Amino acid sequence: MFQSLDNTNPCLRLMHRNRSSCYFALLALAYLLYLSFGALIFSSVELPHEDNLRRELRELKSRFLEENPCLAPDSLERFLHRVLEANNYGVSVLNNSTGKWNWDFTSSLFFAATVLTTTGYGHTVPLSDGGKAFCMIYSLIGIPFTLLFLTSVVQRLMVHVTRRPVQYIHARWGYPKQSVALIHALLLGLLITSCFFFIPAAIFSDLETDWNFLESIYFCFISLSTIGLGDYVPGEVQHQQFRELYKVGITVYLMIGLTAVLVVLETFCELQKLKEFKRIFYLKKDKPEDEQNILDQEQLSFPSVTGSVPLPREQQKLNKPFATSPVAYQFAEGPINR
Repeated sequence: MFQSLDNTNPCLRLMHRNRSSCYFALLALAYLLYLSFGALIFSSVELPHEDNLRRELRELKSRFLEENPCLAPDSLERFLHRVLEANNYGVSVLNNSTGKWNWDFTSSLFFAATVLTTTGYGHTVPLSDGGKAFCMIYSLIGIPFTLLFLTSVVQRLMVHVTRRPVQYIHARWGYPKQSVALIHALLLGLLITSCFFFIPAAIFSDLETDWNFLESIYFCFISLSTIGLGDYVPGEVQHQQFRELYKVGITVYLMIGLTAVLVVLETFCELQKLKEFKRIFYLKKDKPEDEQNILDQEQLSFPSVTGSVPLPREQQKLNKPFATSPVAYQFAEGPINR
């Protein structure tokens, strides 16, 4: 039916030739609608709370000036401006913040981890010009370095956590590979959610006296998704016991948790149905004419060019994904042996 319409209607014929561009236009439109939807919901939910807070602060300021008539309003404004400016840099004048340093070694280690993972809570920022310049140079080198390191770790973990278990169940009991991969991805996602979201949230809600369980879950999600809003940062309460050890533990949690989340995302990205869905939005790669001729000739006797190149047996075993398709990490096809 579509073929007959495609032959008679020039508009349909043009759309058929540019299917990828049409799908991309729909994707861009859907993204803009989703962005606007989020802005509308955030505005409707948060704007009343902001108005109430502004009203409360104005009343508190007026009451304070009435109780202290000797204090000039301009002097109070300058004092509050300086206090808020220092607070934006992570420095507070409150009595309960004395003895809490933002730039000791463990706090600096936590800051470096949030910078390199692009979490960036914003609760602590460099104060000096030298620190700001070093932060830019350090990030320029460190962020690609971190991406390379995490990619290498995830690539190795995928073999042992995802591909070998799926291949073993498929070969041992004969279940369809794609069904096994889907069930495995769901179970792995549930396990990672429990180990790196719910259990840490219960621990944080116990250690952080002013956090409830929802706020702890919120912190875990905002951190491991590298959003890093900075409204909740652990280890900042008054008289925190073992604060240095606590900061190191949080740094380790962030690095391991981020790796675990990446493994789950990569596991879902290797599902065949998801690959087929993503492929409709991508541009097809244009091969040079000589490569196309070689490919056509080789396909007469070989399944693919890469499949005709012999690989070491162990390399084939480690590089087998669920299906041959472009993914975030590229692996060659080959059998996995138990």
